[in-house]
Order: sequence, then C-alpha cells, then structure tokens
Amino acid sequence: MRKKRLHIIIASLILLGTSQLTTAQLLTNKKQFSRQDSLRGSITPERAWWDLKYYDLEVTVKPEDKFISGSNTITYEVLEPYQVMQIDLQEPMEITMATQNGKELEVKHEGDAHFIILEEKQSLGTINTVKVTFEGQPREARNAPWDGGFSWKKDSNGKHFIATSNQGLGASVWWPNKDHMYQEVDGMTMSINVPAGLMNISNGRLIDTEIQADGSSTYTWEVKNPINNYGVNINIGDYVNFSEVYEGEKGLLDMNYYVLRDNLEKAKTHFKDAPKMMKAFEHWFGPYPFYEDSYKLVEVPYLGMEHQSSVTYGNQYGNGYLGRDLSGSGWGMKFDFIIIHESGHEWFANNITDKDIADMWIHESFTAYSESLFLDYYYGKKASSEYVIGTRRSIKNDRPIIGDYDVNHEGSGDMYYKGANLLHTLRQITNDDEKWRQILRGLNSEFYHQTVTTAQIENYISDQMGLDLDPVFDQYLRDIRIPKLEYSISKNRMHYRWTNVVDGFKMPLQILIDGEKTWITPSTQIQKLKLPSKTSEFDIVEDFYVNYKKKEKLD
Repeated sequence: MRKKRLHIIIASLILLGTSQLTTAQLLTNKKQFSRQDSLRGSITPERAWWDLKYYDLEVTVKPEDKFISGSNTITYEVLEPYQVMQIDLQEPMEITMATQNGKELEVKHEGDAHFIILEEKQSLGTINTVKVTFEGQPREARNAPWDGGFSWKKDSNGKHFIATSNQGLGASVWWPNKDHMYQEVDGMTMSINVPAGLMNISNGRLIDTEIQADGSSTYTWEVKNPINNYGVNINIGDYVNFSEVYEGEKGLLDMNYYVLRDNLEKAKTHFKDAPKMMKAFEHWFGPYPFYEDSYKLVEVPYLGMEHQSSVTYGNQYGNGYLGRDLSGSGWGMKFDFIIIHESGHEWFANNITDKDIADMWIHESFTAYSESLFLDYYYGKKASSEYVIGTRRSIKNDRPIIGDYDVNHEGSGDMYYKGANLLHTLRQITNDDEKWRQILRGLNSEFYHQTVTTAQIENYISDQMGLDLDPVFDQYLRDIRIPKLEYSISKNRMHYRWTNVVDGFKMPLQILIDGEKTWITPSTQIQKLKLPSKTSEFDIVEDFYVNYKKKEKLD
C-alpha cells in the first residue's frame, strides 16, 4: 500500500524564525499558523535529539489561591549530541529554575516554549536528568473538558473538588514537559501534596501516602507503562474508595472506584457498567492494556475524560450522555456514555496514541465506534447497527477529519461519528465479523503501547482485509463529501456509478434487490446489473455510510 503521511515539512521554517506558516494545508487551506503553533506542534531540533524516559513530578496544590508549585525531574537518553532542550509550559505558569547535577542552567523563554541551555556535554547514548521547577496559577477550565486546565470547584459539603483536563490544549497548561504526541514517557511517578481532609487520585497505583507537619498529605502514584502527557491527571476531593477484582484475559485486574463521600451507595450500583465494559472491550479489542497500573474510575466536577488508568467521570450517575441518547435510537439509554466511551479510550488513545494531534481520529473514531460494539456484545448486531446509524445525525461534513500536521491542529469533530460510521462501513465490507474482530484486536497487539500515524492504521487495515482501501480512507478522512450512488433502472437493467467522490474511488457495496442482499463494486464509470424482473425493487443496505439517488438516465 502506498504510504500517506501528508506532512508539511516546517523544520526549516522554524530554524529561520518565520512568524507565520503560509503553506496551504491539504483540503483545508483556511488557516495560517504562527511560530508558537509550530513550536508546539512540530518535532523541533530541540526536541528531536533526546528520548524521553521518565518523569518524577512533584506538585503542591493550594486551592484557596488556585496556585500550584513543584518540580519535574526529567530523565532522558541522548540520541544525538545537542546542547539545547525544549520544555513546554504555558503562560501564566512560569519555570523558575532548571538544573542539571545541581547546577543552575540558563533558560531562554519564547512564549510557551522554553529552551534550556545545557552546559555538560550531551554524549550519544548517555542517560541524563534535568530538574525543572515551576509555579503559578494555571489556566482555569471554563468549560471542561473541552476548554481545559484546572477545574476549581467545591462539593455539596463545601469541600474542594478539583481536577485537571487538557486534551488538545496540552499538559503543559499546568506542568512542564515535552509536550508533543510523538513520544511517550516510559513511566513516571506523581507526588501530589493537598490540604488536610482531601485526597489526590492520579494515574497508576498509589505507592505512598505521607502526612506532612502542616497536616497536609502527599499522595505518590506510580505508572509503570508508557503514558501520553495529556493522560496525566490530578483529581482532588473528599473521596471514598471501593473496588473489585476482574478476572480478565491477562489475569486478575484491580478495578478501583473513587467517588465523593455522599455518592458512595449509588456509585456501587451504577458503576456496574465498568466490569461490563471491560468484558465487552476485551472481547473486541484484546486485553486491557494496563494491568500493571490497574483500572480506576474517578468522579470529577466535569463530564469526564480518558486519563490513562484514571478515567474521570461526571455523568451524574445516569445512562446516556447527561441523560440523552446521542443516536436517537433508544439504544443510547442502555449504558452510561461516559463509562463506556472514556474507558474505550484505554485501547484507542492510551494504548494506541497518535503521533500528531491532526490524526486524533485514531482516538475518537474507534472509541465512538466502541459504543456500538458494547451494544453489539450485550444486545446484538441489530442494536449496534441502529445506534451507529443513528449517530449520523451529528455529522456536519464541515471539514476533513484529519487536521493540519505539525501545528497542533485537530480535524473536524466529525472524527467521532463520521469516523465511527466509516469503521462500521468497513465492517460491512469485511463481511466476516470474526475477521473484523481480529483486525481490531490485531491493531491493539501490533501497535501495543505505541504512537502511530494514520498511514500505519490505514495500511494495517487494508493489508488485513486484502483490499486497497486508500481511496476509501481518502474519501472519508480527507474529504467532506459523502459517496453517492447514482443509478437508473430501465426494464430489467440497472445502471450505476459512484459520484461525489475522490479520484479513483472504488468501494464494494451491498444492495437489496427484491429484499435479497447482493454485492456490487461501483466505480466512477457506469456499470450494469441485470435484475430478476422489470418490477424488481432496489434499495441500499443502510449500514453503509453512503447516499444514493435515482435518475431517469445516467449520462
């Protein structure tokens, strides 16, 4: 299969210090990007030379002042000799100092990018550390999780209820790190100090709790698996815990639930969707990817998000999406949307992570599709189909699903349900549900704990299906048009072709002739099909995300 990366190469522009990117991006051509966009979104020379190994993150949270301070000790391997390291931290947060082996280093600041001038020679293959201290009042989330940052709230008892969420915006909104999707840290510890009477829940497993002289508590959590930056989270509240052990494909999995004290009893009932989710998704996607770090569901003061091994929840203990069925089919009220969707991200976003946020469809399309697969597992194929077809009403077809590369730019929100319907269509083309299941499981095995490109995902699916799906992916990911089957019927002959498509588009399609299913493979050229009779009735199988139009005659 031909490889499609479709990158705009901007490294040379970065080195020249250009103030704006003026190169038009494929199929969008609507926005110009600044140097800050490229510093944030590209693999700059100051990022490329070192390989991230470990974070030791220490943070003190002062809720009354909405203020945090701390340090991040970054362990890295030198891939090629270079003396300048880029670390990201967004204003108004400040880096107060950077040190290596106890010696303070010069830091040059350029907006949200900070360049540490290393004095010791950085020799190929060596493992070194840099400690970065920081402080400030981090950006407050106005509409979490879409507008990210810190959520400073209080519970019904007046106690602080605090959480972070920063997908897209970036983890550097509150802590200093190498804030680019292409590389994940191999593991990390998080030591979070909170006022007396509160608990902090973060990723991984709790390995230490220490009461300080001032009565505050420091909770230290350890993550043993690779983790993306935006998946790292802080959750602070008057939490209580209950747990269970799930017998999964890789053995015993600890499943922990942290909820506000007053919600304990209803959570014990409502969170039964969590083990149900685990059973369904291990069936479809393979083993839960983070057995070593456990699974947690943590109540937060916003809707929820997919923080790795620390999935956050705020769906008000009801089914649907805040009590609504996004599909309009009725099936969306059979499960708690946040538990199912955000947990699905453990496979697609946290196990398989995009290298560039332009490819975020890899996270959101597969996870939106996972909602229908949950239904498939418990309610059958018809329920699954009706749900995913129902979600088409949310599709806007406003711009391509894939965004602009190297500038931290997401594609259209259609990456959710247009992407899900693309995958549902591919399932139909596969025409073998077990083979399709093995493709989904194979993705999570082939790209286990990896960052990937769209090309890798496309090529894997194409190879496993034994089809050239390049034009199909181009159509649904890089174009805004929906394929239209134009057809005409004269006597017992049907003429048909694809229109509204990219060049070279060819996709198999299942149709109904007198209620019986049959396959055709339309192209942009007119083709013919002999019908059983002059009165034969024709229809499209609705599981394919296509449009169709009958004409008197095809030209």
